[in-house]
Amino acid sequence: MVKGNITTQRIGKRFILLIFIVVSIISFFVSVGNGAVNIGPKEIVNAVFFEKSTVNYQIIWNVRLPRTIVAALVGTCLALSGSILQGVMRNPLAGPNIIGVSSGAGLMTLIILILFPDFYHLAPLGAFAGALMATLFIYFLAWREGVAPTRLILAGVAVSSLLGAGTNALMTFYPNKVAGIIGFMVGGLSSTTWKQVNTLFPYASVGIILLLLMPNKLNILMMGDEVATSLGLNVERTRFVFIVISSLLAGSAVSVVGLLGFVGLIVPHMTRLFIGSDYRYLLPSVIFTGAAMVMLCDTLARVMFAPMEIPVGIIMSALGAPFFLYLLRRKRGY
Repeated sequence: MVKGNITTQRIGKRFILLIFIVVSIISFFVSVGNGAVNIGPKEIVNAVFFEKSTVNYQIIWNVRLPRTIVAALVGTCLALSGSILQGVMRNPLAGPNIIGVSSGAGLMTLIILILFPDFYHLAPLGAFAGALMATLFIYFLAWREGVAPTRLILAGVAVSSLLGAGTNALMTFYPNKVAGIIGFMVGGLSSTTWKQVNTLFPYASVGIILLLLMPNKLNILMMGDEVATSLGLNVERTRFVFIVISSLLAGSAVSVVGLLGFVGLIVPHMTRLFIGSDYRYLLPSVIFTGAAMVMLCDTLARVMFAPMEIPVGIIMSALGAPFFLYLLRRKRGY
């Protein structure tokens, strides 16, 4: 009977995962098809594969497709990063932008963009280094015979303020170079081209593949350090590996799209409502729900006040801030 129930649960979770895949595919066509010119799914397929001399092909291939792919990759990276941080730190309020990880990545990216613009191709590596240093510093500040959720959030707020001061200093000292930085500070996809796709894809691929190879270790970490150690897991080394992967994913996303907030907080929680907390199913699901979330929000940002376009970060903040307050109130016992 127990074995039958487990099999039924697995089938149910795989079916939910399939639904997430379908939703992400629909979101892809919605994103590619909507804008100043609306293009239906059939026209999208014809333009991409058969009618390459048409105006629709130029719109889709040069504008819509790279933007949609970057939106999907960014959503996936930030959602996976948030899932890892919530699992490793056992804190439902953890997320790349909440605890300061994105701020570290953003500061390093701005340093490269403003001071060393010829090395733009190194922005993902710089952002990764900034995110990793910020994460480790926050973890160090919050550690006292363990990491309490409240200390973690407070340490993240303090480090974010410190890094924000560095960002503001850069913008103050180099005012002639910040004209194109406003979109980066909010988080936007308006200037996305195939260059950003090629920049982000290798880092995102490495992070995603590494994560999908070891979901069981995250499940063990969720049981607590003592239980994980008794099961033969090197807790500190494993935690460090996951922090590095989380920083790689968050840093690479921030280097391309800017300080896009709340994706890493909202998406993992929404996905858990349907798929549960087993990381064998949660991580693959978050890949598709994160991609769908950012693609749909970016589409909304394009069409809501057409012909004017707003940064997708504004949409995400409008959704994420109330959700964060809800989580904070629900977890007030911590």
